[in-house]
Amino acid sequence: MLYPFITVLAQSFSSAESIKAGQVSFWPVGFNIDTYIAVMSNDIFWRNYGNSVLYTVVGTAIAMTLTTTYAYVLSKKHLKGRRALIGIAVFTMFFNGGLVPNYVLISGLGMKNTMWAIVLPGAISVFNLLVMKSFFESLPKELEEAAQIDGLGWYGIFGRIVLPLSKAVIATMVLFYSVAYWNDWFAAFLYLDKSELFPVTLFLRNLIAGASTSASEGAAAAGTTTALVSANIQAVTMILTVIPILCVYPFVQRYFVSGVMLGSVKG
Repeated sequence: MLYPFITVLAQSFSSAESIKAGQVSFWPVGFNIDTYIAVMSNDIFWRNYGNSVLYTVVGTAIAMTLTTTYAYVLSKKHLKGRRALIGIAVFTMFFNGGLVPNYVLISGLGMKNTMWAIVLPGAISVFNLLVMKSFFESLPKELEEAAQIDGLGWYGIFGRIVLPLSKAVIATMVLFYSVAYWNDWFAAFLYLDKSELFPVTLFLRNLIAGASTSASEGAAAAGTTTALVSANIQAVTMILTVIPILCVYPFVQRYFVSGVMLGSVKG
């Protein structure tokens, strides 16, 4: 598991010639930090990094609010229209309007060149929704009945009984959503025209594109030449983008194992 990370880290500090020759495995060869300096010395990089943090935090908060409430509603078998609501959600897993209609929709709603074009379209993952629905259905009904006898309404039951018992699945879904928002660059590529609004993944994507073509779009954004970053830019990109996820993962790891096993074992 550690070998790919160590190799990529070693490549990010190695010279272009050593990487091309296949000499890098566990240790850097021809120690080089020019690419790190070229990327991290640019103010636009840090602005884009902050954008990624903002998009991830806001998007994950919205996604978790919508997913948990929708899943809790769907878990109630006595709800009228429950099958229709499930069908609407599942339908979107297999069919969508396509790239052009989505672009027209986002533009028509006035969300182009705004944060909302990034955080709202993917606010509900149907897979995550169905996993949370299954978890809520597995909770003992007696707990909710006892809470109703004590005078709690549905909002009180959801906030004071259900959510505290759902830490495992919530932590898992937070990880899933945050990783998805952090790694997403294509939505920003479609809907954002201003470089100051780009997430860091799009900045680094442009950097790779500039390093691999003579039209140095990304290299110009970093204020350096194409040759400087051509060989180890991919390794540097991976290291810079994976750091926040690596920092978050240890805090949710103890919930993650039980969370991903939800629904796989009955009894």
